[in-house]
Amino acid sequence: MADRKAPPFDAIIIGAGAAGMMAAAQAGQRGKRVLLVDHNAQPGRKILISGGGRCNFTNLHTAPDRFLSGNPHFAKSALSRYGPRDFLDLVEARGVAWHEKTLGQLFCDGSARQVVDLLLDECARGQVVLALGDPVEALDHGDGLYRVTLGGRIHTAPALVLACGGPSIPKLGASTFAYDTARRFGLAIVQPRPALVPFTLGADEALFRELSGVSTEVEVRWNKVKFREAALFTHRGLSGPAMLQISSYWQHRTAIQVDFVPGAAPGWLIDAKHAAPRQSLRRTLAERLPERLGDALLDRLKAGGELGAQGDKALRQIEQALRGWAFHPSGTEGFAKAEVTAGGIATTGLSSQTMEAGKVPGLYAIGEAVDVTGWLGGYNFQWAWASGAAAGRAIAGRPTTIS
Repeated sequence: MADRKAPPFDAIIIGAGAAGMMAAAQAGQRGKRVLLVDHNAQPGRKILISGGGRCNFTNLHTAPDRFLSGNPHFAKSALSRYGPRDFLDLVEARGVAWHEKTLGQLFCDGSARQVVDLLLDECARGQVVLALGDPVEALDHGDGLYRVTLGGRIHTAPALVLACGGPSIPKLGASTFAYDTARRFGLAIVQPRPALVPFTLGADEALFRELSGVSTEVEVRWNKVKFREAALFTHRGLSGPAMLQISSYWQHRTAIQVDFVPGAAPGWLIDAKHAAPRQSLRRTLAERLPERLGDALLDRLKAGGELGAQGDKALRQIEQALRGWAFHPSGTEGFAKAEVTAGGIATTGLSSQTMEAGKVPGLYAIGEAVDVTGWLGGYNFQWAWASGAAAGRAIAGRPTTIS
């Protein structure tokens, strides 16, 4: 039977991902009646594929300057009240073994499934009601209540949380639902764009696409932003941690600069010539770079031969080229391959303390749906935990719905 009314909830949370499950658990464990909704039948699908299936669940070096947003200060409040140690305490309390990789990145020793199970257990402790596998058929607001229709049944609550992310990785069910709903309630949207995404290269740089599978440490720069991590050449362009990081900042029709010999002392090629003048340029580069990559770079520079046959000026020019190689990406691989979405619901309309919309009482937005995007390496999960905790605790402070 259509339009059947269900008992009222204190909050309805749309999106059973990292942020949504955290918010639901926080509110539920504080005595609120919470309905957690997702059109996917399986919660936490993005968590399950993260970190190569082991979930890079936080980063020890979390700080506000590692997040992009129209308001660089917005994330400070939530991150200061729920930090990496808070989530790590939860992980350890549930007996999930973990390890640190590089740059403060924490991963499960076992499977990302452990994080999903942990969050579901936290929701169960808060008696959160799950409604999975049913899309939202209708959503409206009036008389202080939000009405969400699922399977012909109307659910009501004075609080609604948009935790359904952005359009990145549509094969997992990602959509623009959060943005569309936010617009209906008068909230502004910062133009969404793919972030943490591989670059594509055009025909003029096809030489580098032929290096598919080659990886090396680089320092990549765009404007004043730089990252020193591994880069990976693909059959379509450039990937690897360094490229994913800089992609979040990159603007179309601009170049990125790549230092293929980060850490090399100035004049290192001239020093190498003095030490071994009979050694070839190709052999010298092979000591610092994968051989195929070194050969491709020298081919593009039309350089070669023995070091001793090169003038110092020519060696300085080669060194300069290797330190600031310009790539002109033709684009990115788009939302299909983007780990996250940059942009989203503008922070100007939200409280940094509670994630509630200033002009729409009871409406909250958290996680990837909001215009806050972290670096690669667990930062986006930490934002999900922090923003979810902020909203969940704020909902816990609201008056309880009378059944």
